[in-house]
Amino acid sequence: MLNRHARGFFTALFTPLARWLLKIGVSPDAITIVGTAGVVVGALVFYPLGQLWWGTIFITLFIFSDVIDGIMARMQNLGGRWGNFLDSSLDRLADGALFAGLAIWFFTGGADAPIAIAAVVCLVLGMVVSYVRAKAESLGFQANVGIAERAERLVSVLVITGLTGVGLPPVVLLATLVLLAAASLVTVVQRVLAVRIQSLEDSEQT
Repeated sequence: MLNRHARGFFTALFTPLARWLLKIGVSPDAITIVGTAGVVVGALVFYPLGQLWWGTIFITLFIFSDVIDGIMARMQNLGGRWGNFLDSSLDRLADGALFAGLAIWFFTGGADAPIAIAAVVCLVLGMVVSYVRAKAESLGFQANVGIAERAERLVSVLVITGLTGVGLPPVVLLATLVLLAAASLVTVVQRVLAVRIQSLEDSEQT
């Protein structure tokens, strides 16, 4: 998927920057926090004002912090549970802000309730996708299945949102959000079924 295909390219691209940031004393956690703050500001300031193009450009400047902090952590051999926890938690915040910003604009100045509703549905289902996996893993199950990874969701939403800001028909954004919501729902079902199967297998072994 997109995460696997792009990982090598972006690692090579951002490794010099990551090395320089470590050299001047910046920590991976700081990059994670600043990156999330940038995405949240872009989504909750630019989008509600109808600045979909410039909001997307602003968000894109910070979205790659997710790659940079990972490179920095590996360079320092800090790939531990704290970093994973912080990164995952702030990813949920950034994702929520992105869809919330779209919903605010299209419920107000954008005057397109279907898009706003689709954005809210994507927000809710995105959180459920993450919760199902987290809860499953806390109980000792594996639930890392799904038809759409986070990187793919972000790229599709950001690209179409930005293009909508420069003239792409809003119906394309609506279709993208509906497809994303459907993919998220399928992922929830896949993960629930995966946990159910593992639970039944455990019961048979005891």
